[in-house]
Amino acid sequence: MGSLIKFCKRNWVAYFFLGPWLIGLLTLSVIPIGTSLYLSFTEYDMFSAPEWNGLGNYFALFQDEKWMNSVKVTLIFVGIGVPLQLLFALSIALLLNRGINGLKVYRAVYYVPSLFGGSVAIAILWRNIFGGDGLVNNILSKLGIEGMNWVSTPDTALYTLIILTIWQFGAPMVIFLAALKQVPVELYESSKIDGAGAIKRFFSITFPLITPIVFFNLIMQIVASFQAFTPAYIVSGGRGGPSDSTLFYTLNLYLEGFSNFKMGYASAMAWILLIGIAFITALVFLSSKKWVFYQE
Repeated sequence: MGSLIKFCKRNWVAYFFLGPWLIGLLTLSVIPIGTSLYLSFTEYDMFSAPEWNGLGNYFALFQDEKWMNSVKVTLIFVGIGVPLQLLFALSIALLLNRGINGLKVYRAVYYVPSLFGGSVAIAILWRNIFGGDGLVNNILSKLGIEGMNWVSTPDTALYTLIILTIWQFGAPMVIFLAALKQVPVELYESSKIDGAGAIKRFFSITFPLITPIVFFNLIMQIVASFQAFTPAYIVSGGRGGPSDSTLFYTLNLYLEGFSNFKMGYASAMAWILLIGIAFITALVFLSSKKWVFYQE
């Protein structure tokens, strides 16, 4: 005990400066997380005291067709949107890495969608672009093609949001571009002497050397996509329509907690989401042993 007191006295300056962060961690993270875990085992409507329900909320989830549909919609959104976004980001990074003039300007312009893509204003703009009288239909009409209300049709509404997430390729593109700059030029020169073409050089040199960055971007975008909320809320009018085709998991969680006042049920949904993201992330980490290569 005496040694602990001496240690604290010797390091009191560090604890003084760490104090605000520790208080914030405790009050804004640890306590809310613990409260959410407790509420997930209760029936709680925010107006009366929580009533212990055990695993009732978790069992009810797997019998809820709306919850199952939100899982399906979210998995489709992540499974299609993330690979296409990363592919598009890498393609643009490869073009910019060819030494074009005004690289800084292009890099800044392409990065802008990542800054504003998740905003309410962009979601409203997106809804208008793909609406019945939107920009997309105006272009199609000039080509003699009859359009539709893309955001109000169940078969196409989700794909408009996937296009939106692909459009937000700026952040992974900048990271890809930085990785491409680190690939040794000598390797390309040697491969040219050996007669390797551009495609051969990409799959033999470029891609293996940037796989750690591909892995990083993949993890980051998977986690971000599972938490997507604003575009679905705005484009669907806050209900996940039409026919629940854009009912993202986070949107369904919000509706259950703050519209239906089933906060205990919503807390259980939040913990299932956390477990699901952790599980998928773990699978990606395990698979990385097969395709991610680190330089010694």
